[in-house]
Amino acid sequence: MITQKVLDAKYEFPFIVKTPKNMKENLPLIVQLHGAGERGDGSNIEIIEVHGFPHVFTEDREIDCILVEPQCPVNSFWAANVPFIKDFILKIIKEYKCDENRVYLTGLSMGGYGTWFTAMAYPEMFAAIAPCCGGGMPWNASVLTMPVWAFHGGKDDVVFPYETENMIQAMRNAGLSPKLTIFPEYGHNSWEKAYSDELLEWLLAQKK
Repeated sequence: MITQKVLDAKYEFPFIVKTPKNMKENLPLIVQLHGAGERGDGSNIEIIEVHGFPHVFTEDREIDCILVEPQCPVNSFWAANVPFIKDFILKIIKEYKCDENRVYLTGLSMGGYGTWFTAMAYPEMFAAIAPCCGGGMPWNASVLTMPVWAFHGGKDDVVFPYETENMIQAMRNAGLSPKLTIFPEYGHNSWEKAYSDELLEWLLAQKK
């Protein structure tokens, strides 16, 4: 994979993009939202690579997919930027000529909240979502008709597991069939298990 840092004011957020060396049109797009500890103004953008899919999209792998990791401003949080996340993703789709039917959103901790909230606001955008150790609004979960695979650590004392469990139960009550994986021995680091080849393969198998 080829990694590029983009600090361009035409985008809502600075970001890191990973593309295959054999770049082509109509590739699927994964957007990953980081946690609260990785916020910044672009000058420290390398820190957004510490967790999640960057450990799967390594330089020595060629994956027919584009991974984009925006950076949230220091004084804000993803759930407060939902309209800007939408605009950002639309610009990325256009710039990299992505397949609009294979756009996926994932995130961890603060980014898990951002994933739930953005998908609830714009469910038509995503072929699938994968929130990790975040939470949403269970009363609105019925709009999440896309495939969902959610993750949480059973011993998480930062974002309690019920935040994810309540979302999943609300979806099931609405007749939906989301996937839920609880890692019993993990705390607020469930992303270490969640972001795997298995999750990548599952995401890429989903299409609108």
